[in-house]
Amino acid sequence: MDFVSIFNAAVTEMFGPTLLVYALAAIGLNVHFGYTGMLNFGQAAFVAVGAYGLALMVVTFAPMWFPGLAAGAVFWLGILLGLIGAVVLALLLGVPTLRLRADYLAIATISAAEIIRRVFRSSTLREWTGGSDGRSGFADVFREYGMVFGFDRGARFSWGPFFYTGTQLWVMVVGWILVGLTMLVVWLAMRSPWGRVLKAIREDEDAVRSLGKNVFSYKLQALILGGVIGALAGFISGLTTGTVIPDTYSPQFTFFVYAMVILGGAARVFGPLVGAMIFWFMFQFLTQALRQLSVQGILPPGVLDPTQVGPIVFVLLGAGIIALLIFRPQGIFGDRREISLDVR
Repeated sequence: MDFVSIFNAAVTEMFGPTLLVYALAAIGLNVHFGYTGMLNFGQAAFVAVGAYGLALMVVTFAPMWFPGLAAGAVFWLGILLGLIGAVVLALLLGVPTLRLRADYLAIATISAAEIIRRVFRSSTLREWTGGSDGRSGFADVFREYGMVFGFDRGARFSWGPFFYTGTQLWVMVVGWILVGLTMLVVWLAMRSPWGRVLKAIREDEDAVRSLGKNVFSYKLQALILGGVIGALAGFISGLTTGTVIPDTYSPQFTFFVYAMVILGGAARVFGPLVGAMIFWFMFQFLTQALRQLSVQGILPPGVLDPTQVGPIVFVLLGAGIIALLIFRPQGIFGDRREISLDVR
């Protein structure tokens, strides 16, 4: 087995565009779960709304509604539509549930995520959304911006173990800037009086309510902030491949993001990013190592075939997460008290 190539590939993915999608989604979820104590099991819905808002505006809506509008303006309208969509989704989910117990929000969000995924892949709306095949052809303007800054889409860049195409590197430049800005926003917000109220709500919302604070309003604002950050993850997801496919935003996506938040440490600014990097590195390393074991016949026939690699990776990662929750439930940077939620 070529462990060097396996390690290099895993390290490359550890800093690559897909990692940035998960990192942004985890930063948004950390606002919900880590700082406010809200059980959002539908972060994939916010990511999907952001990705499809951009794609549908460029490919579907603009040719019908704004046929003469410049491509650059249409692209930014798509970004705006994705952000507005995330705000509207947060309002639709939060207004009826945030006055109730936390488990109602959990049920509503996981259901909404599946509803949105099913709607986007519906054959009835195929003319608009592309059905299960999704939409493509909306990332051209973004890639042209990259070429202006020297990131030719046909170029190849390599440094040591890292290897990226020009498009991937351009996505990474934008993505890492977004990660830095969102972490800065979260850090500033949570050091403000507003953020301290959120953390107090996580500990005991009845006590906060007794002090005259509008708990519902604060939780709704936190849901919107985390959802908008999730929409940014959707933009990076779509622009990386130039395609949005509904099944990308399955419940599995949200549970990956939860694992990253818990691994890095809830309610810590760098926790989601570090957790995402470690989780994604392990996922890629195990996947490629097991695949080589299978393809090269290192293990006896029948013990491991290529179709079993994916399930075994999930088993190993699941066992690791269980061990983490047993021996260090607060994660790498976290505090055990940060995950003791008041779910009344």
